[in-house]
Amino acid sequence: MADEKPKYNQNRRLKQAQMQRQIRQSQKRLNRLRVFYKLFLILGLILSIIFILKMPQWRLKPDAFDSVNSSALEIINNNIVPEQKILSALRRNQVPQDLIFLVKTEDLKKSITQLEPIQNVYIRRFWFPARLQIIVIERTPIVTISPNLEAPPIAFFSADGKLIGREYMPLDDDYKTVLVITYGSGDDYRNWDAIKVKNFKKLADLIEAETGETVEYIDYRNPKDVYVKIQTTNIRLGSMNPSVFDKIGRLPSLLPQVKMINKKVKYIDLRWDSNYIKLDE
Repeated sequence: MADEKPKYNQNRRLKQAQMQRQIRQSQKRLNRLRVFYKLFLILGLILSIIFILKMPQWRLKPDAFDSVNSSALEIINNNIVPEQKILSALRRNQVPQDLIFLVKTEDLKKSITQLEPIQNVYIRRFWFPARLQIIVIERTPIVTISPNLEAPPIAFFSADGKLIGREYMPLDDDYKTVLVITYGSGDDYRNWDAIKVKNFKKLADLIEAETGETVEYIDYRNPKDVYVKIQTTNIRLGSMNPSVFDKIGRLPSLLPQVKMINKKVKYIDLRWDSNYIKLDE
């Protein structure tokens, strides 16, 4: 009986060792399957990404800048500059062929901002399908220039003193600007700076605030003898000097007198220290 017990224990340990060996082998096979499965997933993911990135929808169409109706291009917020001019500016550059999220827009922005009425521009990139959205920030017109009362405005000044020529005229009616009539002689408007332009706007705003009437135009054909036309009458100011703004404060007391006079009034004369209403003889 003593011999049988050691033999039993030996067989038992042998079976346990065999079972442990089988478990280790199974774990190794399972680990190999896991590694193979991970490699298969990674390889599949890489191939899928390559396939997706090679799809044409990730790149702009070669004809993206050919038409304003292109599905790959949208231009918004432009009220002064026609879309065709913006498109022409874009055509100075080749259509980017990089993946849309890698496209550099600095050169496109530079070309568009060379257009005089445009102050700034933002370009948004949209993915799948690839497209660009051009958001234009235009200068704000505050003064328009005309050579006489019969001719339409031929140019305008923006709030920052930039003179914009007739190729961007006429302006939309939504822009409320001060019309200045000038020949350009004596004080050429092409040499005006931002301060002078803002003074015309300041003058018109002040007169409208004091009278409650709209300024129709400022007659600057003779810089030494300036007139302002409001709905009721003309206002004669003389030259545009700093004291002219102080004289506007007299209008609230003079305008009711003009309306009470039965005869036609030619203008209110603010050139002197004393007030004077000139009748039309």
